Amino acid sequence: MAEFAAREADVYGVSTQRPDQLAAFAEHNRIPFPLLSDTDLRLATALRLPTFRAAGVDRLKRLTLVLDATRTVRGVLYPVTDPAGSVEDALALLDGLAAG
Repeated sequence: MAEFAAREADVYGVSTQRPDQLAAFAEHNRIPFPLLSDTDLRLATALRLPTFRAAGVDRLKRLTLVLDATRTVRGVLYPVTDPAGSVEDALALLDGLAAG
C-alpha cells in the first residue's frame, strides 16, 4: 500500500458480492483498502468487464484497472492469474503511465 501511496494511487477492490459479505471478508482478511460491491453488475456491464458464472451467481474475473482522476481507464492488466504477483505488475503499469 505504501508503494501505491507513494505514486498517489488509491486502491479499491470491486466484487459482485453483497456489501455485508465484502465487509466480513475484508475484516477477516485484514484488507487494507475499500471493497466496493457491484451486485447489480452495473460497472461490469458499463465497462464490459469479464465475468463468469459460479453456483448460479455472476462473478468478476480478476483484473486490474488504472483510472485517472477523471475516471478514464488508462491501463488494464488481464488476466490476473497471481493476485499477489500482480501488485508488482500494477506498480510497473503506474510507472509506465507516469513516464509516458
